[in-house]
Amino acid sequence: MIREDEPAIIFTNEDARQLHHPHDDAIVITLTIATYTTRKVLIDNGSSADILYYPAFQQMRFNKESLHPVNKPFIGFGGMKVLPVSTISLPVMVGSYPHQVNKEVNFLIVDCSSLYNAIIGRPTLTSWRVATSTYQLSIKFPIEYVIEEVQGDQLAARECYLPMLATDG
Repeated sequence: MIREDEPAIIFTNEDARQLHHPHDDAIVITLTIATYTTRKVLIDNGSSADILYYPAFQQMRFNKESLHPVNKPFIGFGGMKVLPVSTISLPVMVGSYPHQVNKEVNFLIVDCSSLYNAIIGRPTLTSWRVATSTYQLSIKFPIEYVIEEVQGDQLAARECYLPMLATDG
């Protein structure tokens, strides 16, 4: 629901002061997925799905009965077809107390190589009403009458990106 009395979401140069410039880093944050603090979560406006990578799922030690089979592939980066292992709905918390959003997220569980643990795509970003800024490596979203910000982790973004460059032929 859109509220007319909600403050505007704006990004300023102040939001980017603590970053190393110039950069073209991705927005990589830490989220609480179920009860697990999950680092290396990519914020991806270009993804039409929310993805949890299988190694991260295994570390969370969920009961396999909570999984729902899926047999519909999706197209991954580079046009490659990827068949998810299954889907799972998990509570995700973004923000910090007392300004946080808690929502159920329907993840596709994918068993393929990634330096990320999860990807939050458009379905969840839209439900959280997130605005992103790659320059500031930040996401902002409204919570009641406040705008909450989650700053991306530039070091984690580089930990994920630089090894991919080294293996790119």
